[in-house]
Amino acid sequence: MVERIDSYPTHEHDGYKLRTGRPLPFGASLVPGGVNFSVYSSHATACTLVLFEKGAAQPLVEIPFPDEFRIGNTFSMIVFDIDVENTEYGYRMDGPWEPEVGHRFNKDNILMDPYAKAIGGRDAWGKPPNWDDPYQHRGRLVFDDFDWENDRPLELPIEDLIIYEAHVRGFTRHESSGVKHPGTFAGLREKIPYLKELGINCIELMPVYEFDEFEHSRPNPMREGEMLMNYWGYSTVGFFAPKAGYAATGVLAMQVDEFKALVKELHRSGIEVMLDVVFNHTAEGNERGPSISYKGLDNKVYYMLTPEGYYFNFSGTGNTLNCNHPVVRGMVLDCLRYWAAEYHIDGFRFDLAAILGRDQNGAPLANPPLLEMLAHDPVLAKCKLIAEAWDAGGLYQVGSFPAYGRWAEWNGKYRDVMRRFVKGDTGLIGEVAQRLQGSPDLYALRGPTASVNFVTCHDGFTLHDLVAYNGKHNEANGEDNRDGNDDNLSWNCGWEGVTEDPGVVALRQQQMKNFAALLMVSQGVPMILMGDEVARTKGGNNNTYCHDNELNWLDWSLREANAEQFRFFKHIIAFRHAHPALRSRYHFANRDYVGSGYPDISWHGTQAWAADWSENNDHTLAFMLCGKHAKQGTAQDDYLYVAINTYWDGLPFELPGLPSGMKWHISTNTSMSAPQDIFAPGKEPVLDDQSHVIVGGRSLVILVGR
Repeated sequence: MVERIDSYPTHEHDGYKLRTGRPLPFGASLVPGGVNFSVYSSHATACTLVLFEKGAAQPLVEIPFPDEFRIGNTFSMIVFDIDVENTEYGYRMDGPWEPEVGHRFNKDNILMDPYAKAIGGRDAWGKPPNWDDPYQHRGRLVFDDFDWENDRPLELPIEDLIIYEAHVRGFTRHESSGVKHPGTFAGLREKIPYLKELGINCIELMPVYEFDEFEHSRPNPMREGEMLMNYWGYSTVGFFAPKAGYAATGVLAMQVDEFKALVKELHRSGIEVMLDVVFNHTAEGNERGPSISYKGLDNKVYYMLTPEGYYFNFSGTGNTLNCNHPVVRGMVLDCLRYWAAEYHIDGFRFDLAAILGRDQNGAPLANPPLLEMLAHDPVLAKCKLIAEAWDAGGLYQVGSFPAYGRWAEWNGKYRDVMRRFVKGDTGLIGEVAQRLQGSPDLYALRGPTASVNFVTCHDGFTLHDLVAYNGKHNEANGEDNRDGNDDNLSWNCGWEGVTEDPGVVALRQQQMKNFAALLMVSQGVPMILMGDEVARTKGGNNNTYCHDNELNWLDWSLREANAEQFRFFKHIIAFRHAHPALRSRYHFANRDYVGSGYPDISWHGTQAWAADWSENNDHTLAFMLCGKHAKQGTAQDDYLYVAINTYWDGLPFELPGLPSGMKWHISTNTSMSAPQDIFAPGKEPVLDDQSHVIVGGRSLVILVGR
């Protein structure tokens, strides 16, 4: 007796029992007794499902979709009695080969499912693939049987985050990491206590979904026997699948569980997980690139094409995903919902997100439907959404990104003005004041939490190199130093690169502390780059996208070698955590609205209550926060005073008076060496002179009034 009609086969092919499938969801889904395969193409004339035994060169079987299994523009079929754990699958698509109108169908190609939840073919990082394999990137089936043990996304308030941008492989690949499985999700899991000690409560991972490290690989001209690779991973093969090469268990096809175990353990430690997602382009490149998936399934739908059938290149990498086509838009939504629901991901940072607001011809949209749908999606309602609000086609939307009350932005203007200010450029005091407040000039209606503040990220110099190099040194990339940004807004403190000069070394240390302190006392959401807390260097290379070596691997011996830097970062992060006045959801009113006798923020110069906004002042600025105006729902905070001097000599700053019975305590003085440079929160000594403080040349002072 048949108990369920939907588990009863109606067709057979080559010994495989079949029936018509469900068109949604797309991808391969486990159903009673079998697997439901569903794939979309609006222009294909026929589709064939190709099943492989895992790793086999030749297919087990090829099953054409009967015409009656096609519903609209979807091909869907249930195949019964499949060995789920030992099967790989793909598709052949038949249709016109007419590149001039956008069609690139070729039934000789086996294509990967865009919705594949796991992908084989690059199971171990850096292992050379079989280039003769006709199907390089293979869709696999996954069980949803992970025990989350009641884990759920943390939903921390965004204003409380300290974001740490990290590369999964680079974080523990160096032999000094001491982990059991270097360069993997499991290795990162071993280092969670380090992140907790530093004070991190959100890790933003550079791309963790499947990409091909062998894309554009070539011998390293500077190091014999080494390959230059697609190391960073900003070239997606499959959006739904965690990268097998990042898993110690990838060769066992257990990357899904290993990554989920990492997320669960990070959550147990109070650390959110944010993914860097790249929906602006794929690994298929332009008309000369490979046909892996989208190009052969429905090229005209998935990519922005010129009228002649060539690829628009707003990403700088050969193609641009057609994100505002309804079907592609649906795929992006399905993907993010999947990561949020199945992996408990807390938020997403969107690479070159300005592309997501372009129409199918590349023109910017006034109300981009994809951005609006992401902002209001019920599954993503608690996820953080952060845009890199520019693209490689010249669209720059910092402060004007279509936000729908939900989107935050990487604030490139914060990065640029703080770099210039700390190195001593003039005429910046007014803009610096805006950035310190969470950029109300850019985010007047959105609040400070729209601004993700950063000085460094994976793109460009590390913090150490920002104060050690005037120019980029990218010769190791094999492109004659032509690649990478030329405008780094950096200053080498008087000597280019490595030096033993104690004066230069001390000044660089001080400048790094200045950057870290400014970042932590600015309203908005601070982000630091992996390794900046231990003064990691890349030797002046500002574009290390292709290096699987010490340029990108975090050297854990720096933890001791640069212990003073680590201690400073740890304490300045703890200082931010300790003071809700630094983490406001709302822009300052610049007035007293609680009756404390002090405005929420007041501006000062070398004279108290007399900020110098004139063109003659290029180097000094101070501000005070009244803790009685601290964010709603928290206990009142202390008074906080920050004095900044980018002049080369020390200057006396007159201090604003505190309410009766309170005194200024010294928290931070970047002109001092450890341990006088910074004190742990709650252990700040009373300032000897309550009327003035000397702020050394190129330094800043933070005081706590209590």
